[in-house]
Amino acid sequence: MPKKGRTPDAPKNMKKIFSRLFSYYKDYKPRLVLAIFCAIFSSAASVVGTLFLRELIDTYIEPIIKNAPGAPTIADFGLAVLGVAAMYVVGAVSTFVLNKTMLYMSTRILHKIRTELFVNLQKLPIKYFDTHTHGELMSRFTNDVDALREMLSSSISQIFTTTLSVIAVFVSMLVLSWQLTILVVLMLVLVMFLIGKIGGNSGKYFKKQQEEIGKVNGYIEEMIEGQKVVKVFCHEDTVKSEFDKINENLCDAATKANTFANILMPVMGNLSHVHYAVTAVVGGIMAINGMLTLGTVATFVQLTKSFFMPITQISQQFNNILIAMAGAERIFNTIDEQPETDDGYVTLVNAKIAPDGTITESEKRTGIWAWKHPHGDGTLTYTKLEGNVEFDDVYFGYEENKTVLNGITLWAKEGQKIAFVGSTGAGKTTITNLINRFYDVPDGKIRYDGININKIKKADLRRSLSMVLQDTHLFTGTVMDNIRYGKLDATDEECINAAKLANAHSFIKHLPMGYDTLLTADGANLSQGQRQLISIARAAVADPPVLILDEATSSIDTRTEALIEKGMDSLMEGRTVFVIAHRLSTVRNSHAIMVLEHGKIIERGNHDELIAQKGKYYQLYTGMFELS
Repeated sequence: MPKKGRTPDAPKNMKKIFSRLFSYYKDYKPRLVLAIFCAIFSSAASVVGTLFLRELIDTYIEPIIKNAPGAPTIADFGLAVLGVAAMYVVGAVSTFVLNKTMLYMSTRILHKIRTELFVNLQKLPIKYFDTHTHGELMSRFTNDVDALREMLSSSISQIFTTTLSVIAVFVSMLVLSWQLTILVVLMLVLVMFLIGKIGGNSGKYFKKQQEEIGKVNGYIEEMIEGQKVVKVFCHEDTVKSEFDKINENLCDAATKANTFANILMPVMGNLSHVHYAVTAVVGGIMAINGMLTLGTVATFVQLTKSFFMPITQISQQFNNILIAMAGAERIFNTIDEQPETDDGYVTLVNAKIAPDGTITESEKRTGIWAWKHPHGDGTLTYTKLEGNVEFDDVYFGYEENKTVLNGITLWAKEGQKIAFVGSTGAGKTTITNLINRFYDVPDGKIRYDGININKIKKADLRRSLSMVLQDTHLFTGTVMDNIRYGKLDATDEECINAAKLANAHSFIKHLPMGYDTLLTADGANLSQGQRQLISIARAAVADPPVLILDEATSSIDTRTEALIEKGMDSLMEGRTVFVIAHRLSTVRNSHAIMVLEHGKIIERGNHDELIAQKGKYYQLYTGMFELS
């Protein structure tokens, strides 16, 4: 989001954005042609109706009043009026079809843009979400898309039809009287000058208003998510004060934007009245002198009103277009963000093992998985998925020139439980993020079953892993749906068994609808511990060979933790497990414990070995008991 107080810039390349935006119309060419013809008919009907005023006065009314020889009859007059009425009906129908067609095309185009935006967000790396706020991303789907909707459904068609009307009216005035048209041109110069001054300021503040709306929405979303924290620390007044500042910025931008926008119409209206009066006086003098007919003067005066008001409307629509273009630029920038790269070519396949140990691929699920590894010479090798993980002198940093991990070397064999302990910021979670390839390492290697993980397709790599995070997230749906999220084709029985394994079954069956209980608002109708148990069951149903537990029991009380430890032991049996825990009691039975400090492993060994060393782990462990 732009910094506070900064006036947002106009789109950098309007032509490129327009070109890309209108490329979406290629799927609706017949409708687009229909809309263009309807706009032409609508504009023509309006001008023809005004021009009929000259015919009405000069050909019908004046001769009838003077009883001139050969004057038309009332019947002739009625037929002429019916003809003009028919033209107006055609114009009205054309306008209706135009609006309906533009609305259809705009909704379908916005549907496609929203889809592209959402799909690309799913492809972006975790780093992108670390550097962009939720409110900022949400504003793409709300403020920016809504601005596009206004432009595509209304502004474009209005600008096109009013431009056609202005051109038709100007040509008509030029034909009627070139002398009076000179007055129109002189007034037009003044009008364009005022539009440039007033409209320029209006457009600037409308863009700023759009940015400030994004800030307000982002702040509101953040405060709603953190409402409990706000209340716990009694920061309601502070939050309100901060919101008042942000809201005041929005109010200021909106006031200035609408002030300039609202000034424009009265100014243009009064100028058109002045010009109307001047034109009427000059035209009257010319009519008295026989230079023009009375019908021509009346028609010309009427056309002047039809000339200046559309110009004002076009200038106002340009504000909407600038806002929409700024929004489109942000949307397209997000769509064009570089997706998460994946150069892997090793895939995970169902396998079967012959009595002689030969591994072959199977089309059916066998419960045995293998890495399918194609080689440069065209051969294929299959490596059984066992869950052996090795870090070889790995360096990593989220930012350049600022490393978080420094020379990490470790290995985990199949079925081993590896624990990471250390202070906050030591790099424990970063190690698990690298195993998942949420981030790629610039230096060093990580091997999975002897294969460099950079060679493994990310989707296949992550399919072989399962994580239980400290911050649980449950989706809107039933308890069963949330457990099945770990394995979408899991049966109800498998989900229930996973819940029993995580010791979640006992509380789930006491919910109002059991496993069919609907969870909303990230599981707000459950306790934090219950949400954590469901997330553990979700990991269990995936049945992965490698399990990552990042503070998985942090939200569970000591009694509940003791209850699920047996289930967790069953879950971890035969799997490679990485555990991050602040409660050192949960890592005592680990095969190896890594003590991290400032991104380095300073101690390693099992519980007894580390206690005997009386180093950092000993201090942490004994300190824990002193505190308890």
